[in-house]
Amino acid sequence: MTGRRSASGRAGRFGEDAGWLAPILSAAGLVVVGVLSLGLLTGNLPSVPVGPGSSGDGGPTRTATPSNVVIVDPRADVPGAIAYVKAGNVWLQRGTRASQLTTGGQDSMATFSPDGAWVYFVRTTPETGRWRISGAARRFRLLTPTLMRVQPDGESEPEALLTGRTSSGSFTWSYFIRQPAVSPDGTKVAFVTDGPDPTKSNVVLQVLDLVTLELTAVGAPENEPLGHQDPVWSPDGSLIAFVQNGRDGTRGAPVIMVHDTTTGTTRTLTGPGYTTPIWSHRGKYLAATRTTAFGTDVVVLDGRGTELLRVTNDGRSFSPAWSPVGDAIAYLTIAHGVTDLWLAPIDITGLPVPAGEPIQMTLAAGLDAGSRPDWWVPESLIPTPPPTPTPAPTAGPSTPAPSTTPAGATDSQ
Repeated sequence: MTGRRSASGRAGRFGEDAGWLAPILSAAGLVVVGVLSLGLLTGNLPSVPVGPGSSGDGGPTRTATPSNVVIVDPRADVPGAIAYVKAGNVWLQRGTRASQLTTGGQDSMATFSPDGAWVYFVRTTPETGRWRISGAARRFRLLTPTLMRVQPDGESEPEALLTGRTSSGSFTWSYFIRQPAVSPDGTKVAFVTDGPDPTKSNVVLQVLDLVTLELTAVGAPENEPLGHQDPVWSPDGSLIAFVQNGRDGTRGAPVIMVHDTTTGTTRTLTGPGYTTPIWSHRGKYLAATRTTAFGTDVVVLDGRGTELLRVTNDGRSFSPAWSPVGDAIAYLTIAHGVTDLWLAPIDITGLPVPAGEPIQMTLAAGLDAGSRPDWWVPESLIPTPPPTPTPAPTAGPSTPAPSTTPAGATDSQ
């Protein structure tokens, strides 16, 4: 993600109001934010053109639909609702229709609560901050994030839960709030942040109690100062999968880790090159983004991190969202510079295999590539019962060889 931001001014997204330092800091801040938002630290996410007029996939850039329009393919009539972001606004796609849920163009990273009663997201607001740099007080242009939630009825006003603004005496700064993920019991939100004091932390996995609004760092290992990204809860709430960022020379080397909330232990699941994990509906498998020299593709992993299925092979697909029903994976694809939502039917009654041809869910939508989609389905439409938690194995000489089922998950899909 990013390094620790100290009072000496090594920061992510800000610009100084006066002096020669302003353009440098502003430009650096914008570059870092772009890197963070699009996951470029992790590899070659295909969202940045490689040359004038290029889309990064060998073709000319295509014009997306207007910011207030999303055209849905008639074949995209799937159960429940899918949340995604376009032009900084949250959208919900239900069946063959898409509707805009928020306005203002400052929103990102939308995700459902487990009961579908709320959509959580991050709203970023321009503000003016003041901080001491090299002994001198200076003013800065901040982009302050706030964790928000809104009911999905399209009529309610969003409510703020936690702001990234922080103060020290007469000085004001901000910290990151990124990639919220609500726990299955709806009481906590995991996200990556350097709060509440950005001078003392990297951007790492923390958990917010929605009652007390208290932030707790889980203490997961990190490669300082690169931090973490992409947290997601297992269906039974016993595990949090996330990405530990790393580097191999000049290239990113992210790995998926699994944190056990019951024991406080963390294990490495994959080798380098995997991001954006998401559990299958019963917790047996994970879908993820795999970055190679050929680009990014969506894959399915087992509980040991072994790649079982390459869902896409175009080098331009990423950020999977597994259907709560368990029979499909939605994901983002960039073609000719425009990001759309696609769906791949998957059969996981045995080992994961394709169950049909991929479907393009949106047509020239121009979705925000930095915000992964999320999928919610009413419990009444889910044919399988909810997962039953099982105790995680205890490390020690007598611990049996690991199975293909992650600790805390059931043996069904």
